[in-house]
Amino acid sequence: MQNIKKMYSTILGDHFPMEMKISFGDQTLVYRKKTWKIVQEDGSIDERGLRYGENPDQEAALYELVNGNLVLGGCAFIEPGNGLVSNIQVGDMLQVGKHPGKINLTDVDNGLNIMKYLMDRPAAVILKHNNPCGAAYGGTLAQAYDRANRADRIAAFGGAVILNRALDRATAELLSQNYLEVVCAPDFEEGTLDILKARKNLRVIRISRIDRLAEFEKFRFIDFKSLIDGGIIVQQSAVNSIRRREDFKPAAATFKGQEYKVEREPTDREIDDMLFGWAVEHGVTSNSVIYVKDGCTVGIGTGEQDRVGVAEIAVHKAYIKYADIICFDTYGIPYADLALEIKQGKRSPANKEAIDAKVREDRAGLPGSVMISDAFFPFRDGADVGIDQGISAILQAGGSARDFETIVACNEATPQVAMKYTGQRSFKH
Repeated sequence: MQNIKKMYSTILGDHFPMEMKISFGDQTLVYRKKTWKIVQEDGSIDERGLRYGENPDQEAALYELVNGNLVLGGCAFIEPGNGLVSNIQVGDMLQVGKHPGKINLTDVDNGLNIMKYLMDRPAAVILKHNNPCGAAYGGTLAQAYDRANRADRIAAFGGAVILNRALDRATAELLSQNYLEVVCAPDFEEGTLDILKARKNLRVIRISRIDRLAEFEKFRFIDFKSLIDGGIIVQQSAVNSIRRREDFKPAAATFKGQEYKVEREPTDREIDDMLFGWAVEHGVTSNSVIYVKDGCTVGIGTGEQDRVGVAEIAVHKAYIKYADIICFDTYGIPYADLALEIKQGKRSPANKEAIDAKVREDRAGLPGSVMISDAFFPFRDGADVGIDQGISAILQAGGSARDFETIVACNEATPQVAMKYTGQRSFKH
């Protein structure tokens, strides 16, 4: 066991060169490997790049684009000097503990990928294994983080938190109560670092350009996927084009000569949740379905092979997380610990039964939420999963040959469910 633990505490190092060049025809991109001089516990200074890759036995390197303004097919890609994660300096690592690993930085990067669409008000995104587990708006930064954390306390354990406003003391106090791997914000107010230092191994990273993050909506970047035989697939990065009410398309379809359309239009609150949910969906691994309500995620289903299955998984997760937060609010312990204490005879089964009854009564907070799907529903069964839980609206890509089925499902629901199309899917693999 000790050897396994040591794997995670060892800085592997790497043999990747300091410079990398990639040419697209007569255009050459120049990348420089990122290293940091970090003071170790014994006072020595160690200069290294990434700690390791996805696993401790994988060497890895981070490269920053330093030269090359790529233009392909009339599409201008992001220019050098606009770096966020790849431009982190030693001085931005306000508390390090250990050199960062690949997963730490890719979690931060995907959080920024979502956050660039949520800059209009205080927001927090918590990620685990490159997927959001909780995301929320708030009237204050502390409220945004608290809502995102309470959406899924279980998965937030050991997660990365991305904030879009300078960290204040109230938010720092809440953060210090959790075990987290990374906290990232544009700045840190006086006294907040002293609060965070209570968590010795927490990585605290300042990315000052978060305050200009919305500007990144306008840029694409080159997305590389390496294949097992050494080949590479290159694609443009995805762009979220659903940013305003006017970007939605009506949910209408024609089947065998008959016209179908959704009868109820979404409310302003539902429109706001659709825009928020589609922004979060932009960073969720496909196939995915998420439920959002009042600017906060309720249930997130990721990476499933079929759409009805992932809709059910998101509901299942919502119920588990809802039971956990009720238990934590009532007894100050996780729901799993309550179940264990009942098994050990330390608590009455009635404690758990009361929580379970409350979850069933509230249907895990799903009623009134908006169901977001990253692609169309090929049949109505996926939408019916959400409708059966009391959702009030659906946002999906549209474009299925059987769109009419989902339209009928919305109109048949009591009360009726609103629905809009994006005309754009949001796959992420």
